[in-house]
Parts: sequence; C-alpha cells; structure tokens
Amino acid sequence: MPDTTPFRRILLKLSGEALAAPDGYWLHPPTLAGLAEDIARTIEAGAEIAIVVGGGNMIRGARISAAGWIDRATGDSLGMMATVMNSLAIETALNAAGVQARTMSAVSMPTICETYARQPALHHLDKGQVVVLAGGTGNPFFTTDTAAVLRAAELRCDAVLKATQVDGVYSADPKKDPSATRYDRITHDEAIARDLKVMDTAAFALARESKLSILVGSLHPPSSIAAILSGEAPSTLVAP
Repeated sequence: MPDTTPFRRILLKLSGEALAAPDGYWLHPPTLAGLAEDIARTIEAGAEIAIVVGGGNMIRGARISAAGWIDRATGDSLGMMATVMNSLAIETALNAAGVQARTMSAVSMPTICETYARQPALHHLDKGQVVVLAGGTGNPFFTTDTAAVLRAAELRCDAVLKATQVDGVYSADPKKDPSATRYDRITHDEAIARDLKVMDTAAFALARESKLSILVGSLHPPSSIAAILSGEAPSTLVAP
C-alpha cells in the first residue's frame, strides 16, 4: 500500500453473509482463512484495522420481527449475539494467520471476550492489533452499518471500508438492472438523497456529520483490502 493513500486506520465492515459456506452453513473456514491472509498483507503494508461484522448469516432481527412472532428489540438482541459468534471466528482466523487480534463486544460477555470501551480499543490499535468489534452498538434498532460508522468515528479511523458483493456503489442493483450506473465518487448528501441501499441512511448521516469517508468495494478476487486502499482495485468513495 503506497504512502500516498490518505487512509491509514481503517474500519472494515463485513456482512455476516460474506462468511457463509456455499452450502448455507453459517461459517466457511476457507473464506475466513483467505480474509485473514488479506488483512495480514494489508497490515504488513502499514494499515491499522478494526472490524465490524454483521450477523446475517445466522439471524436478522428486523426480518424475524417482521414475521410477527418476536418483537424487534428481542430480535435485534439475537442478532447482536450472532455478531459476537462471527467476531470470535474472525479473531481465531486472524490469530492463526499470525495477526494479533482481540474481540471487544458492546454487549458485555466478560467470560467470552473483552467488553468494548473506547480507550482500551484505541490502545490495542495503537499497538498494531486488530480489534474485532462485536455486538453492534449494543442497542436494538441500529444496524451494524451504523455501528461501523460510530466505531470508526470513536476510534479516529480515516475511513470505513464497506465490503460488498459488487465493486462499488451503483444507481440500482447491478445484478438485477444491467443499465445501473456505477459511481466513482459520491457525497454523503447524494447517497442519502438517492436512497442508495449500500448502507442505511443513519450510517450515511453519521458519516456526514463526522466527516468520515466511506469506501465501497468488493473483496472477491482479484480485489483485496490493500488493492482497494491503494486504488488498484475499483471502488466508490463516499466523501464530503
């Protein structure tokens, strides 16, 4: 990663679905191993990384509450616990790849992992460790996208890197609409006004208020975290 990149400390936002196996099982070890190796190479190039992962490979609070058999707050609590399981799996994969990592959860689980607090998290990042931030914001009704932007602002990150299934932000779903336009750069205001679904409105609004840049790209080969940060792989920059 060349020294010219403006982004050094990165909050990597991963979807839970990105960790799932092709047969539908909630975790795919080869995917975890490949992700850990990608992160290791990016750290060797000089980056500092925190991670927020969703829990959609196991459960989505909004979806199950919409079915009517459970209330939204309880459903979101189940989703937060799913993110803790995913985070512990990522921590294990990173450690196996030789990267020092620790999980910190906004939902206190002291017998399983460290409880999130800002100053200790900053200390871990300053020491070169990867911090895997579990439990979302610790509150229902907030997505892990919002949690990612919140933690990035708290931890003095230069940008949020949102890893998706496509190589940037499009005017519509490119898998459904072949005429969808891809944006190289867009502002937070434009993303909100056009109701672009790559992140929820609350996340974009918080990023705008915090003057925090968001990079949107795909981590599917031949792309990678380092390649996106250096501009070698395509991505969309959402910035003021």
